Amino acid sequence: MQRANTFGNKNRAETGQYKADHLMKMSIIIPASNEAHWISACLEAVLASERLDGAQIIVVANGCQDKTAEISRRYSVLASEKGWALEVLELEIGNKLHALNVGDRAAKGDVRVYLDADVRVSPRILWQIGRALDRETPAWASGKLQMAAASRISRAYAKFWGKVPFMAKSVPGAGLFAVNIAGRARWQDFPDIISDDMFVRLNFAPRERLAVPGTYIWPVAEGWKNLVKVRRRQNMGVAQLAERYPRLMNNEDKGTVSKGHMLNLAVSNPFGFCVYASVALYVRLTKDQAGTDWRRGR
Repeated sequence: MQRANTFGNKNRAETGQYKADHLMKMSIIIPASNEAHWISACLEAVLASERLDGAQIIVVANGCQDKTAEISRRYSVLASEKGWALEVLELEIGNKLHALNVGDRAAKGDVRVYLDADVRVSPRILWQIGRALDRETPAWASGKLQMAAASRISRAYAKFWGKVPFMAKSVPGAGLFAVNIAGRARWQDFPDIISDDMFVRLNFAPRERLAVPGTYIWPVAEGWKNLVKVRRRQNMGVAQLAERYPRLMNNEDKGTVSKGHMLNLAVSNPFGFCVYASVALYVRLTKDQAGTDWRRGR
């Protein structure tokens, strides 16, 4: 199995041998499993990016039983007209972490962007990420997450969650995060874990994590039951990382929410607090009867 020392220009990054006029190239890796409903909007947003030159898009269709790969290939012409490359890789195994590893091996860029297939980026966020990561030292970057939901319950949950300090004051990178080639050398293959975004983020100290002003839209799970499923999985992901990679937890900087701050949030948004608290409490007091398989919750 290939390891990190096979990725692009890692040795050049480690030795600091960058030319002053070095042009960063970007690879955008999109793992997609049965994402026919979402992939068009994702790719259209990516291809509408401004100021970005020389990008490579890699859609890794894994375990698909729909037209995800076929739809993705339709955008090859548009990518070519933009001077970009678009590759669609099809895997029989439906496994996001495996898809990320396969996409990484096909990537040629000095900047690696990992993008969920249901995310829509704003026009300049990828350019901003590329600029932020144009450095010799290891770095991670993401933008401002904007949650989207259709149901009243999910909108209320998202509105309240967005006010919690970790979401409001930090850069979680859920659904979209990127590293430069020196940063990618921090780990080898993606391990078989639940939370890939948290794993990568915690491979970097807070000072190495960069925020750009660009926004991206990230859909929240729809309905109370699906919010419970996703929240349970998030908690399991945190616990798994703490058990398997305790050293990484030293890089966590989300802090704690004081009772006073939570009370103020509850008073200002009582319905949102009730939804958020009921989901958190139910997850804490009950066990998952469905196992640990990935569920989008849409």
